[in-house]
Order: sequence, then C-alpha cells, then structure tokens
Amino acid sequence: MRREWQWRRAGVEPRLDRAADDFEHHVADHRSPIFRELAGVDRRLQENKAVNLAIAAERLDGGVLRPGQRMSFWRLVGRPSYRRGFKDGLVLRQGQVDEAVGGGMCQMTNLLYWMTVHSPLSVVERWRHTYDVFPDNGRTQPFGSGATCSWPVLDLQIENRTDATFRLSLAVDGTDLVGAWTSDRPPSNTYQVYEAAHLMTNDLPGVFTRRNVLRRRVLDLAGNEVDDELLAVNEGRLMYQPFLEAGGAGR
Repeated sequence: MRREWQWRRAGVEPRLDRAADDFEHHVADHRSPIFRELAGVDRRLQENKAVNLAIAAERLDGGVLRPGQRMSFWRLVGRPSYRRGFKDGLVLRQGQVDEAVGGGMCQMTNLLYWMTVHSPLSVVERWRHTYDVFPDNGRTQPFGSGATCSWPVLDLQIENRTDATFRLSLAVDGTDLVGAWTSDRPPSNTYQVYEAAHLMTNDLPGVFTRRNVLRRRVLDLAGNEVDDELLAVNEGRLMYQPFLEAGGAGR
C-alpha cells in the first residue's frame, strides 16, 4: 500500500506510451550475458531467469519517457507470479543464493541503471546491493554500478528532467540481455562513470566489507569536461575471501 501511494503521489503511470520505431539519436546502450558459470548454481535457474527477463522486457520495450515523466520498473513490469508466466529464478537472500518466482530481475535493473547514468535522464530511486557475492573475475564495470530490486519495496525509478523525449529498447537476444536509450534530439553530452575511491576492510574475524565511490564525468561533444558528479557511495559485505581476488578489485 505504501508503494502504491508513492507511485500515485509521484505521478508514476502504470504504463508508458509506445513508439514502434526507434528514435533517431542514439544515447546509450548496453548488453549483459544471462548465463554465467557459477559454482553450485543450478543451470535451470539461469534458464528460468532468461524467461523472466523476456517477460519484463516485453513490458518495457518501446516505452517512451516524455519531458517531466517518471517511470517505475515495478509499476511497469508488475508483480512476478506463476500465473503471469514467471518462473523460479536465482535470487540472493542475505548474501546467499536462493530461488524464487521472478528471480533474476536484478539483471534488468542493473542494465537499466548503467544505461541511464550514461544519459541525461535522472535516477530518482535506486537501491544498492548490500552484499558482494561473486569475485571480480571478468568484471567489466566498477563494483556497485548496478541496482537491486525486490517487489515492490526495492524499485528503480527514472525521471526525464530534460526537454527531449527518450525511447527504451529492451530484449533478450540469444544469451544476452540488451538495451538502449534513444532520443528525438541529438545528445549534447557524453558520460564517463569511474570509481573515485575503493577500500576493503577486515571489520571482524572473517567479516570483510567493500566500499567505493562512483562518480561521473560529463563531457561536451568536443571531449571537454564540463562537470564531475557524485553518483553513488556503495558498501557491501563480501561473501568470498577478498585478498585472493584483491588484484582485480574494482575492475
């Protein structure tokens, strides 16, 4: 009820207008692999995750965010349920791998968040992961550069505070989740997300915490820096032995 009240108070619509054609101007895009080799994780959960992501992508793909509009991930996707076709997928509970209906949706919010911080759109609600579950092997983005979600409490909300209109594209493409923001106006800036600080601490015997700060450089089209903004301050408890992986931290 509190979430429904927040959606109504913020003017979040239960659906966005759809645009069949891509907008002309590319703003940001990203793809992430759906399947990963994770020790002790049933492959079935990742296959089910692909189904869940495809259902969510169908709800979001083609949505148009006009000036002044705010979108909510959960308001648009709706509650995951077996009746709606969602399957049991991978979820994390207190840093431990588990399964639940609709599991794997965090991959969608991670991708949406990463694309949005490379655009002029504003992230107005984002929840960070409180556990760092997997080591940095193969990491291509800084620690803490995603957004977790859990129906309906942990939401991802994005607002268009510009004069342009943006279209969201999302799809499950073979083994990857792919997305893009396009616009009806050419971009005036590009963005570089970087890790400004990083620290791992041994707080108690066997208890390690990872902290970092993410910032964003705003560049004009000539490549000149016009701003440097704080994006997020992250903190997460490590669920693996950190110093075995410390050489890859943050990469």
